[in-house]
Amino acid sequence: MAETASQDPAALSYEQARDELVQVVTRLEQGGITLEESLQLWERGEALAARCEEWLLGARQRLEAARQGAPAGSDSGADA
Repeated sequence: MAETASQDPAALSYEQARDELVQVVTRLEQGGITLEESLQLWERGEALAARCEEWLLGARQRLEAARQGAPAGSDSGADA
């Protein structure tokens, strides 16, 4: 988490943001940290969750665009 924790969430890939978010949640669930650390982790987690949502929304839009652009019954994913 140390290498991505200092990065702007907007610069992270979906996988990086998701993996760090899992680590943040785990750390919060374990407890044993100060209120200030908890707040910082929570804020980071919110930013990471928003980044993941951006990626998923973009993927959903790309899928919809691909579905609308492909003729019915065609195998448009053959090259993917």
